[in-house]
Amino acid sequence: MNGRAHDGTLAHETRAARVEAEGYDRVDPWGARDSRAERVAEPIGSATDPWNLHRVIPAKGAREIVDAPRVVALVFAGGDPVDGDVAARLPTDAATVVAADSGVEQALALGRAVDLVVGDFDSADPSAVDAAVAAGAEVRRYPQAKAASDLELALHAAREGGASRLIVVGGAGGRLDHLLANLLLLASPSFADVDIEAMVGRALVTVIRHVARLTGAPGDLCSLFAVGGPAHEVRTAGLQYPLDGEELLPGSTRGLSNELVEPVATVSLEHGTLLAVQPESGGS
Repeated sequence: MNGRAHDGTLAHETRAARVEAEGYDRVDPWGARDSRAERVAEPIGSATDPWNLHRVIPAKGAREIVDAPRVVALVFAGGDPVDGDVAARLPTDAATVVAADSGVEQALALGRAVDLVVGDFDSADPSAVDAAVAAGAEVRRYPQAKAASDLELALHAAREGGASRLIVVGGAGGRLDHLLANLLLLASPSFADVDIEAMVGRALVTVIRHVARLTGAPGDLCSLFAVGGPAHEVRTAGLQYPLDGEELLPGSTRGLSNELVEPVATVSLEHGTLLAVQPESGGS
């Protein structure tokens, strides 16, 4: 992808055979692009290197965060435009940029070069897709009648491309069911092997499966929600209302409207999944 992933050719296969075998059309996003050369990139495999976190000693009994680098992918979703101050905090060294359908418009508006665009293209501006392709992006076109959302396909593609930390940008506005689906998708067991954050409107959402640091200013709100089952042995440090080995249940408001009392808070758990929502942090 733009020189960051190795290219592969499938000249011995017909395009129809590739579409049937893989479920999408990499070459022809609109159904009439035989004359346009578009990049065909093969996945480079999964990566499990941990992200560049700082070593800290959290609250008693909590897990330890260990220093090590991770491969970052930016995944742009559709929805309302992303605030400029939020966009300014996005990492500039992402290994790859993936756009889910109309997310390509978000990425280009923020000046990001797109490596891959995936989706059924029911909402993307064709001119935005054309611009991404002209700059070297690969396009994977799926049928509208599919078993996964465009964002889910984009997350899978980013992970298959070698990323171990996924930062989702966008996804706010529009239909409530889409927003709920996007948030639940972030916590899906399908992505338990990668770190996921999302900048949704002005909010920063962090998926916590073991331990995470949450940064911000003292007084910033932070809510913790169990997803997919109980979150066991939840411990916090740096929050106004501490949790010490407690259980949070799905649907409970026990973790609602906590506050940071330090610039860095730590949240850990022994089993389960939490969504940490910082409603006005937007990538601080």
